[in-house]
Amino acid sequence: MEPTVDSAVNAAQIGNTWGMIIYCVVVFAIIYFLIVRPAKRRLAEFKKMLDSLKVGNRVLAAGIYGTIKKIGETTIDVEIAKGVVVEVSKNAVANVEK
Repeated sequence: MEPTVDSAVNAAQIGNTWGMIIYCVVVFAIIYFLIVRPAKRRLAEFKKMLDSLKVGNRVLAAGIYGTIKKIGETTIDVEIAKGVVVEVSKNAVANVEK
């Protein structure tokens, strides 16, 4: 019994469907490992840095270097010059010098 044209077309469509599924899985894996996973790691490191803030640390916040004088729930008071204290969002802290 010879294969018919219809069975060959159906086999090609099934193979094409599996190829598309495998392609989508590979693309998703590449996106996850190159974009999502490193972003999660950077966010975890940033949160760890914010949790380690202490009074007296020198920080770079919003492009200004200063020393932490007070830590609030979402903000910190940073002394940028003798007697000059500004309130800055914790999320604006870019670097901490211990």
